[in-house]
Amino acid sequence: MQNINIIVAQSGGPTSAINSSLAGVLQKAIESNIKIYGSFHGIEGILNDNIELLNNQFNQENDIENLKYTPAMALGSCRYKLSNSKKEFDIIINRFKQYNIGYFLYIGGNDSMDTVDKIAKYFKKIKLDIKVVGIPKTIDNDLVLTDHTPGFGSAAKYIATTITELTRDISIYNIPSVTIVEIMGRNTGWLTLAAGIPFFLNNSQPEIICIPEIIFSEKDFLKRVNKGITNNTPIIAVVSEGLKNKDGSYLGEDCKNGLVDTFGHTYLSGVGKYLENLVKKNIGCKVRSIELNLMQRSSSHLSSKTDLDEAFTIGYDGLTTALNGKTGIAMVYNRISSSPYSIVTSYVDVGLIANKEKKVPDKWLDLYDSNIQKEILEYIIPLIKGDVFIKKDQFDLPIYKIINKTL
Repeated sequence: MQNINIIVAQSGGPTSAINSSLAGVLQKAIESNIKIYGSFHGIEGILNDNIELLNNQFNQENDIENLKYTPAMALGSCRYKLSNSKKEFDIIINRFKQYNIGYFLYIGGNDSMDTVDKIAKYFKKIKLDIKVVGIPKTIDNDLVLTDHTPGFGSAAKYIATTITELTRDISIYNIPSVTIVEIMGRNTGWLTLAAGIPFFLNNSQPEIICIPEIIFSEKDFLKRVNKGITNNTPIIAVVSEGLKNKDGSYLGEDCKNGLVDTFGHTYLSGVGKYLENLVKKNIGCKVRSIELNLMQRSSSHLSSKTDLDEAFTIGYDGLTTALNGKTGIAMVYNRISSSPYSIVTSYVDVGLIANKEKKVPDKWLDLYDSNIQKEILEYIIPLIKGDVFIKKDQFDLPIYKIINKTL
């Protein structure tokens, strides 16, 4: 019997937009009158048979629309690195046969694309006709070969708004002070560039912007702080969590827990506190550090409508592409124009994306050059436009009662 059903899963860190991509996949499946299953907690759900039919979970008029605007991950997540063992692949194959699966869509970031790549290559090797497609997501915006990633626009909007509000907060005092804000992004500075939007727009705060693509110098940082707080001026410094010294080590490595995930990535945090202590010791002015932490990822009250709409489209188009016979690919955005803003979805070989990082380009590293600031704004501003209004029944979808029995 021909494999005709679909299975979809989510993996990695949550975003405000990842459920919108899931909604797009669901919409296409329902329109195509095909059974679609959800694997709870990513690839682990397939290995452990934690799988549910989704068609009946979204049979009310607004269910898919509500899912589109719900943050985090309705199917749950995992950070599981597939081995290349035949045993694991045999479990996956048997599970797909059990549910008559012909199409597998995995929504996630760099590491999730590694899973897509491994499964697609193995299926090709054994000549198993199951289509495997990766749907991108990550607030870090560090996937190569795509203009941007779903989730980045909403996180960027949250961060830029928060920095604008902090600027108002610190401006009320006529004393020298430093507020250090630690921003996510792993080894890339895309989100920290978003934190710089208020400065790029009107030359206000944050006065200091530090990204991983620029080697960090403690001496230079302290010099810039001293210059900024002259005349009893309060300033904001935004810093990426993945800042590195000239020797390649993470800044404040002693403040980190030293743990790594299953993909070998160091758990990053603590750079803000490290710099707070550095300023306290060497300058002695009022100083505090703020780690925006998880709020950057799933703050739906500041999500970007552009981001959610695009995430829905790339999920919908991802399943459409799979149904048209493509496999071993990842969906991407191609920007046609920034003014007026226009993108189209496309796809590339997933092996070209898996386990790679897109850095802030070298041409943008002089963050205090007005022409570069203009280019950064032209890139980011279209991605954060449009407001979303939360509905009171938005979090009451039946699917959440499966993933979280306490709801």
